[in-house]
Amino acid sequence: MHRLIGRWFGKASGLAVAALMSVGEALAQSAPDPGTSGGIVGETHSSIGAPTPWGIGLQPAAGPVKEAIHDFNTLVLWIIIAITIFVTLLLAYAVWRFRESANPTPSRTSHHTMLEVAWTVVPVLILVIIAIPSFRLIYYEDRAREADLTINVQGRQWYWHYAYPDSGDLAFDSRPIPTEELRDGQPRNLAVDEPLVIPVGANVRVLTTGQDVIHSFFVPALGVQKYTIPGRTLETWFRADRPGTFYGQCNQICGTNHWFMPIEVRAVPQAEFQAWLEQAKTKYAAAQPAAPDAARQLAALAPADPTAVATSETRRD
Repeated sequence: MHRLIGRWFGKASGLAVAALMSVGEALAQSAPDPGTSGGIVGETHSSIGAPTPWGIGLQPAAGPVKEAIHDFNTLVLWIIIAITIFVTLLLAYAVWRFRESANPTPSRTSHHTMLEVAWTVVPVLILVIIAIPSFRLIYYEDRAREADLTINVQGRQWYWHYAYPDSGDLAFDSRPIPTEELRDGQPRNLAVDEPLVIPVGANVRVLTTGQDVIHSFFVPALGVQKYTIPGRTLETWFRADRPGTFYGQCNQICGTNHWFMPIEVRAVPQAEFQAWLEQAKTKYAAAQPAAPDAARQLAALAPADPTAVATSETRRD
């Protein structure tokens, strides 16, 4: 009987290992390459970074920050797989080896020094293995070392306000496009009227703040996520290594219209970015109300009745 159970256990273990290996190979074969949108086998939209129906895994990396996140995620995944396999096999062995029929008189051993030391030290070592690259990733994401462009991001209820301080007073608001106005290729609840435009290959410093409540600037394909907190300025950075359109959303529950804060980042070649910049300065400057000159300001402050001015002057005399 013992030999039969042993053979069954050996076969079951072999099948489990084979199944895990086949699943790993299938995932490796079906995993999207960096030029796909990710999540679904067969997707080939190389310029889109967006969630996909029934997608599994992280969105493909469009820059170095997201690539670092992918590497760390893979490390932790394999550690978890190894722990799961070990605990499963250990549990199965304990159930088989110490069943009632094989141990009619159970052991009364309550302490085992080496075992207790091992199950304390080994988890600590695993956490250290995870912590070191985790801290390195956090500091890597923290701020840009040599920024080529700075963008101020302000979260407002409920839309985004972007400013390019390196380009004078260039600033604009970004709101979602209503469903009935969407064009072909524009995803619902993600496409916006005024996207955030950046040059490909530029290290973009992002300074976030909030106008009213806490929002969150989150673009998965670029590996950027930062809260926008009223009264505080936080810093992060990202870089897009290929042209494309990358979508995100506010992932902080910020009120009734929380869903109304999609993010669209459009990465374009440097020459195209410069052309957009010149057009944007004219476009958004025209959209802003003209600042009144000194004479108009004084006229607005003056009372409508001229006798009131004379009366006030007489009183001051």
